[in-house]
Formats: sequence, structure tokens, C-alpha cells
Amino acid sequence: MEPGPIDYLVLEFPGTRLTGEGLPLLVDLVDRGIIRILDLTFVTKEADGTVVGIQLADVTGDGQLDLTVFEGAASGLLDQGDVAEAGSLLAPGNSAAVLLYENLWAAPLAAALRRAGARMIAGGRVPVQDIIETLDALDSKV
Repeated sequence: MEPGPIDYLVLEFPGTRLTGEGLPLLVDLVDRGIIRILDLTFVTKEADGTVVGIQLADVTGDGQLDLTVFEGAASGLLDQGDVAEAGSLLAPGNSAAVLLYENLWAAPLAAALRRAGARMIAGGRVPVQDIIETLDALDSKV
């Protein structure tokens, strides 16, 4: 099986309090075969700017957030340099989830395009806030 496109997300949370509200949705994406989690790690940026990795077991210590389902999600593709770079984006005192995932839904299309000789020459993501602002501007013209 040929791999699908691989994306990453760095999600910043205020402080070190993760609510876990999005976790069931992430698990659902995995269970339905839409994505495969390759790497998931957590970091925090200390007040002095030091970036420290947080073990999943430490994050779940309060009993309210169950991340044990993601324990062992480490392919080795995400390295210390990547984690440090993600941590550099954080405001001091905040934490982040760094997620590397494969888009399984797109794997057959990507494989077919590669067989046809196509290659990706550009890609990106339009920020949701930009879309909302553009739609709001269009609505105000009506």
C-alpha cells in the first residue's frame, strides 16, 4: 500500500491545561480510517523560554484527560529538531500538541496520480479565519 499525503499540526493551548474536548473526534478519524497518527507529542514552554517535552502519562495525571489511547504514537519521523521548532512558536507558559498524520482517505488518489506521473509542486492550507472573513464580506455586499 502506498502512503497518503502526510500533514502536521502544532496546536497551542493556554498554560498546560488540555481539556481533551477534541480527542474523541481525533479517535473517530482514526477509527474510520480517515487518518493514521504517525507521531503525537506534547511540549511546554517554560517562562525562561526552555522547551520541555511532556510524556503522555504526565498529561493524563489529573484523571480528566485520557490520552493513553495515543501512547506509543511515535514513528520516528518527528525528531527533536521538529519538536524544538514547534516549541519556539509557543508563548512562554503555554503548551502544544504536535501531531503528524497520514491522510489515508487520499492514499488511493495520490497513488494513482503518482502512477500517472503527476507530482505535487505546491500545496497549502487556507486559514479558516480568512474564509470566514471573506464569506462575511460577501454576505455584507448582498
